[in-house]
Amino acid sequence: MNRVAAVAKITPRLFLAQLGSKQLQRGIAKPCDVFINHRGVDTKKTVAALLYDRLIRGNFRPFLDYRNLKPGEKLFDELHGAIRQCKVGVAVFSPRYCESYFCLHELAMIIESNKKVIPIFCDVNPSQLGIKEEDGYETEDLRRFNWALEQAKQLEGIKFNSSKQTLSDIVTRASNIVISSLVEMDGRDEQ
Repeated sequence: MNRVAAVAKITPRLFLAQLGSKQLQRGIAKPCDVFINHRGVDTKKTVAALLYDRLIRGNFRPFLDYRNLKPGEKLFDELHGAIRQCKVGVAVFSPRYCESYFCLHELAMIIESNKKVIPIFCDVNPSQLGIKEEDGYETEDLRRFNWALEQAKQLEGIKFNSSKQTLSDIVTRASNIVISSLVEMDGRDEQ
């Protein structure tokens, strides 16, 4: 089998499994306070980017994949390190969120790590979030992803309807919740 064909057959799960525990233990060099989990095609240039910018202006350290990663960096090492080091995970759910293996994997990691999760439901109700059987996930992934989704759907979240609300409203509300959560956690750490 030629090299291109071999690479084409690597599934996301196999790719993650091949990273090895040494690479995952290294983590990222720059710690972050908040990991922003989102589906790029839906929210990268709206809610996720604006929330990132607002937190940066407030002197917090958010992690947003396309803003923090540089060409040549190891994608999964950086993502996994950021999730392990963050204090808060913001899950920006959108209509196509559940179509992404990587979004679901990150969400499962955040919840498995017992991080505080702040869900933002953008143009989608929690009851609409689900994985279609035809997505072809392996049994273990499907179990993890469904469990993580169910956990997130049970949390008090922020609902955003783009036809009735402005981006400014949702970003202000979300950033206030994130900031107050971080301040509360820092207060507990100092005690």
